[in-house]
Amino acid sequence: MVGKEMSVKKRLLKSSENPQKDEDQRNSPKESLEIHRNGRIDMKQLIAKKRQLAAEAEELKPLFLKEVGSHFDDFVTSLIEKSASLDNGGCPLTTFSILEDLKSSHRSRDMRASPEQGKIFISRRSLLDELFEVDHIRTIYHMFIALLIIFILSTLVVDYIDEGRLVLEFSLLSYAFGQFPTVVWTWCIMFLCTLSIPYFLFQRWANDYTKSSHPFIYSFVYGLFFTFFQLGILGFGPTYVVLAYTLPPASRFIVILEQIRLIMKAHSFVRENVPRVLNAAKEKSSTVPVPTVNQYLYFLFAPTLIYRDSYPRTPTVRWGYVAMQFAQVFGCLFYVYYIFERLCAPLFRNIRQEPFSARVLVLCIFNSILPGALILFLSFFAFLHCWLNAFAEMLRFGDRMFYKDWWNSTSYSNYYRTWNVVVHDWLYYYAYKDILWFFSKRFKSAAMLAVFAMSAVVHEYALAVCLSYFYPVLFVLFMFFGMAFNFIVNDSRKRPIWNIMVWASLFLGQGVILCFYSQEWYARQHCPLKNPTFLDYIRPRSWTCRYVF
Repeated sequence: MVGKEMSVKKRLLKSSENPQKDEDQRNSPKESLEIHRNGRIDMKQLIAKKRQLAAEAEELKPLFLKEVGSHFDDFVTSLIEKSASLDNGGCPLTTFSILEDLKSSHRSRDMRASPEQGKIFISRRSLLDELFEVDHIRTIYHMFIALLIIFILSTLVVDYIDEGRLVLEFSLLSYAFGQFPTVVWTWCIMFLCTLSIPYFLFQRWANDYTKSSHPFIYSFVYGLFFTFFQLGILGFGPTYVVLAYTLPPASRFIVILEQIRLIMKAHSFVRENVPRVLNAAKEKSSTVPVPTVNQYLYFLFAPTLIYRDSYPRTPTVRWGYVAMQFAQVFGCLFYVYYIFERLCAPLFRNIRQEPFSARVLVLCIFNSILPGALILFLSFFAFLHCWLNAFAEMLRFGDRMFYKDWWNSTSYSNYYRTWNVVVHDWLYYYAYKDILWFFSKRFKSAAMLAVFAMSAVVHEYALAVCLSYFYPVLFVLFMFFGMAFNFIVNDSRKRPIWNIMVWASLFLGQGVILCFYSQEWYARQHCPLKNPTFLDYIRPRSWTCRYVF
């Protein structure tokens, strides 16, 4: 393949160096088309020449597109970096710029700025919005819609055959999102607390910091107040509500995910603004850089976890686009419902008829791969694309790079960086970089391990609270296998075979997660304990449950 590209390049080079020769060659086919039989051109010879020219064009096309794409990417990246470096005034100061004087020599293809600057926001569309303008890519979207229609028809036909009538019931959805008013008032309290308490604490600390005779002790006290809010009020309160009111799974997910989001938002607000106050005090400035309430309120709704006083904005709101994104979210919700109804429920209903064994487990994992993969795609599309783009459009938020081309990843390290850019940016700037600054840049592997552990614990916390049992399957996959793959299947792997391996492991992992957690859910539903102890909540029930029919 390399030799073929080199030969094509040589031909391109020769053609550019000898234009006269190329002109002669272009004229040569005309001369070679001899006139035969009363002035008529030999059609076989003409067809052969056309085929030869078409073959040469097809041979040159991939190299031409590759060269143009490479130069275009380099040009756009260089242009954006130059425009971003013209004025650093829009990039707020961070702790790195105050506590150590580092050289700003960091350059990355994904537009990640140096730690002194933080993330640079620019106006750009989401990748799928651009890809859906290509007919070939949009056809894949149409295929998923066709599959949803087939699921709906299949459910209606089976219900009609079994019941003798059309059963248009959504009992699973109504159960999963039950007690929704409790979810609403819990979210309102969480949001109002996050809007008022962190802003009030930061404003009081910023205004009185320079007046304090003991600024370190003064800052430490306010830091304790903020930590108590994060862990005690915003951390404990929502968890208590979902457990005390025994909310169903989907309602719990809404509360817990919003809890985690607001904790990360509050941390970003304080983390980005404290260095600005410290720098103003260091320079003995007469003004204290405290953001307005409107800026903080906008940030709480904006689809990003990195605080800025202002973001790139779009000129108008396309309400038709917003409606389409929300419609697709609801479409994905019903899609997941039909996947559970047609693929998951029959599978786990049959598993109940056999005791737990290695054979049952293996069959369950491989039968769960297809629904698990579909749920992975739908979760990504519904939340990271449709939901975030809908809020970005309503808020005229310009930077919509919520994800990158994770499907092209040939390494797990690239997959982790591109799957969820919103969360990755928060972990990179506020966990990974802060750990490296606090300890030393020599401990990059330890910092990465700490970030993996933090992410794994938060994921497992969300699942444990939402499903009402502790079954650390995701923690083991994320912390051990995911961590190992991150070092083994690293960025040095570029061949297509590694992309296949990433996809295969992702599909297998989705099957394992869906199988284990579903088995445990059914076991706890059909083998309840009268007086469960704390150990019963963390001991797998599916290993010992014997179903009673």
